[in-house]
Parts: sequence; C-alpha cells; structure tokens
Amino acid sequence: MLLPQVLIDSLLLSGLYALMALGLALSFGVTNVLNFAHGEAIMLGAYGAFFMFSMFGIDPLLALPIVALIGFGAGYLLFETLLRRALHAPQINQILLTFGIGLILSNGAEIAFSPDMRSANPAYASKAILIGSAFVPVGRLAACVVAVVLSAALLWWLHRTEYGRACRAVAQNRLAATLSAINLNNVYAVAFGLSIAIAAATGAALSSVTPVTPFMGFHLLVKAFAIVVLGGMGSVGGALIGALLLGFLETLVAYFVPDGIGWAEGVAFAVLFAVLILRPGGVAGRAVHQ
Repeated sequence: MLLPQVLIDSLLLSGLYALMALGLALSFGVTNVLNFAHGEAIMLGAYGAFFMFSMFGIDPLLALPIVALIGFGAGYLLFETLLRRALHAPQINQILLTFGIGLILSNGAEIAFSPDMRSANPAYASKAILIGSAFVPVGRLAACVVAVVLSAALLWWLHRTEYGRACRAVAQNRLAATLSAINLNNVYAVAFGLSIAIAAATGAALSSVTPVTPFMGFHLLVKAFAIVVLGGMGSVGGALIGALLLGFLETLVAYFVPDGIGWAEGVAFAVLFAVLILRPGGVAGRAVHQ
C-alpha cells in the first residue's frame, strides 16, 4: 500500500518545516520584525555544517550546537547594531532592511563559496530503513528527530524559563511587560538571536538531505513564511500546526497529482494566497505564547 509511505514522507517533511518556521515565528511574535533574511541564516548554517564536515570530519548533527551558538551571537549582534534602529520604523522599512541584508548575505556567499551545489554526506545519509513496504531515509529521519527535539526545547524554554516567559509576556502585552520591569530591549535581542540560532540549526540539519547553495535561502523563506501565515503570524504553536499541514499537502500533491513533484513546489504559494484571502489570522492566530 502507498499510504504508509505517504504518511512517513509527510511526517519527515513536516518536522523539517516546523524547525524552518519556528525561528521566524518567534522573532516576529516578540519583536514584530518580519525577518526576510531568515532564509539566508538557514543557508549560512548549512554551509557551516558542510565545511565542518568536509574539513574536520565533524558530523553535521554534532556540528549543529556549534552552528547554533554562532548563529545566536550573530543574530544578537545584528539586532543590536542594525535592527534596533528600525524597531519603531514603518514595517516596510524593516522589510527592506532585512531583505537587503539577505541579498548581501546570499551574494557574499556566492562570491566566497561559488554557486556550486554542496552537500555533507555522512555514511547514514544515503541509507534507508525498511518498515513493511515503506522506506524511511535515515538522513531525513535524523534531521526530523533533531527538529522535534529542538521544537520541544523551544516550547519548554518559552514556558519554563525566565527569558522565555518574558518573551511571551512581551508578545502578549508590551505595556504590561514594561510595567512589570521587563527589559524590552534585552528581550528583543535575545529573541532575535535565538531565532537566528534556530535558523542556523535548521541549515545544519538540512545540510545532509538537500543541496547547499548560496541562493537556497529564498526558497526556504517562502516556505517558512507560508507556514507562519498558515499558523498565525507570531504563533509558535500555530507554526507547528502550519508545518504539519504544509508537509502533508505537499506530499499528497507529489504522490497523487500528475507531475506532482513539480506542482508540490507551488503548494506553499497556493497556501499563502488562500490563507491571506480566506483566513488572514491563520489557524491559531497571532500569539507567541500558544
């Protein structure tokens, strides 16, 4: 039967999509800045994991914490030096700023690394587990497990730590958070740094299951943006639901629509248009505390 394979592929894809969108949902939910350079952060994380593997033999999954830590520092610094100045500017200014940063990063990566496709290839990346009549690619399974663990860790952080609760408070009511002596500027920087760390970790997880190129970021940004809109702008819980829905929709189209592999790439755009027209608030609404 085809159904078990469809379910497996859908779940593996949804896990990766969830990790891809969580950072974007977190940064927008807390800072209200829509980061159009999010895809380039994923791209740089993928390159970081690739070079650690090719130069030092470090498995991409073992390189992930290092890449995420560097991503956090870079995101924190980026917010403090550039984005804080645009925090209260019109949103179009913020979009143009982050879009410009993304263009600089992607073109800089092309100059530094060449446009050639790369991929980390640990031994398990090309193996598969047979479960009944269904195949489970080990590389994608490992990446999905990482995505699930990091998603659970982010939800735990939001609900159980001081900074996590501060982020939720700021997302719900900035004035009340200020009156509660929460340092908004520090919370903004930490939340944005964490969103870049998650993006870089996503890139590390993807480095062994998808080609790494300087321009992979825009494609990933569109999918992450569609998931965030589908789940509700700024809702972390909604992003998880949106990732699951998009993963299943793309897999169903790929399997059951003629020439479906090509059409599946357009599902994110179709979902984005449909949600913006029919349900602008998304399935969960805007709230990072969910």
